[in-house]
Formats: sequence, C-alpha cells, structure tokens
Amino acid sequence: MSGTDIQVSGLAKRFAGVDAVTDVTFSARPGRVTGFLGPNGAGKSTTLRMLLGLTRPDAGTALIGGAWYRDLEEPSSTVGAVLDIAAAHPAMTARGHLRTYCALGGHEPANAARVAELTGISAYLDRRVGSFSTGMRQRLSLATALLGDPDVLVLDEPSNGLDPAGIVWLRTFLREFAAGDRTVLLSSHVLTELQHGVDDLVLIDRGHVAWEGSLAEFTAHGTSLEEAFLRLTSETASHTAPGAPGTTHAERAHA
Repeated sequence: MSGTDIQVSGLAKRFAGVDAVTDVTFSARPGRVTGFLGPNGAGKSTTLRMLLGLTRPDAGTALIGGAWYRDLEEPSSTVGAVLDIAAAHPAMTARGHLRTYCALGGHEPANAARVAELTGISAYLDRRVGSFSTGMRQRLSLATALLGDPDVLVLDEPSNGLDPAGIVWLRTFLREFAAGDRTVLLSSHVLTELQHGVDDLVLIDRGHVAWEGSLAEFTAHGTSLEEAFLRLTSETASHTAPGAPGTTHAERAHA
C-alpha cells in the first residue's frame, strides 16, 4: 500500500462517566472513499475529533499513515479536515481567510488561488465570508482543507447546504481525489448521497462499530443503503448484518 491510510484500533472515550465511544476499530484505505455513518449520538464526531487530535482518547489508537496526528511532521500536508464550517471569520474575505491558513500551515500563498479554482469559488474570493451561503461556506472549508495538497481528507457532513449540482460536483471531486491513491473518510446523514459516493462503509452505533465492509456487501440482494441502515441500527437481539444471516456485527466488522 503506497498511500496514506487511517487505522483506528480499540478507541474509547468517556465523558462524565458516560461511554461516548467504546472499542472502535476500523480502517480507511487509499484509493477508496469510506463513509462513516451512524445515528445521532452514536459517537461519530467524538471519533473524528480523536483521530484529528482534538480530543484525547481514554484507550486505543487512531493513526494516520502509522502516526498520531500530533506526531505528523507536516499535519496540513498530510490531512485536510473539515469538521466545522463556521471556522472562517465572517468579516474576512475568502481570499484573506485562505492566505491566513497558508501562512499558518507554511504553504505558498499561491495555493489560495489554486484551491479556489478546484472548489469553484474563484469568483467569490473578495467577498466577505459572512455573505456566503451554507453551500459556499462548505466549498470554502474544503478549499481550506486542500491548501497543503494532503493525502487524506476527513470530512464531517461535507454536502450539507450544497444544491443538487453541488452534491454531484462534490461526489465527482472526492472520487477523483481518491483515485490518486489518496484516502477519503466522510461522515454524513445523507444516506442517498453516500449510496452514490462511497466505496466502503463503517457503521457506528451506540459507541461501537456495528459493521464495516464494502458498500456492495452492505447493500447486497438489492437492499438500499437506507433500508440496510435502518434494519441494522434497529436490531437489538439478533445483531445480524444485512445479507449475512447468522453473522454477528462484531464478526463482520473484524472479518
């Protein structure tokens, strides 16, 4: 494997005595778009924050290319992340925002124009961020994540606020990004979009990984992603993955 992968193993976190994440283990591979989904409160955001060094885990490891995020020599040239589209100051222009992040990451100022072109916001560079729609903020956040030409993208709800044309554009962009032997891990509640845009799935439920594998396997026998998701997250007794009678979630996740 020549690209940069994500390997999460035995990750756990408690807040005020409540388990937010329990023994989470999964991988995201180069050349693949991996969807990270689960019900509200399942532990998705906590897991992503631990992966990016924003929350300290109580147990386990979350490695990017074999290293903790904090130990990466050039973090923004290895990982581009979008967890909060509100990070840009509303009074700044998009150009000013991107150039500030170029300076912080040690990247060439010319990268601002390059990523603006990639994300379709070149015509809006001199507008203040406060005037941007949610969809335009999403594009600006993705542009910011791309400033260091990273090998890995970690995105939380990247299609939120995008119009239908924007969603198709994003899907195509992420496919092309991954095709360059790069890794994409994205969290989304838009199951129909995931069905058309990902190769692999990691399903987290009640703080642990309930299923991991390819999208084709998850939706075997003509089941839609939405139907399979609702079936699996509603099961409490049998714990059987869709399309694989008699196999437990844990066995499927670690097969």
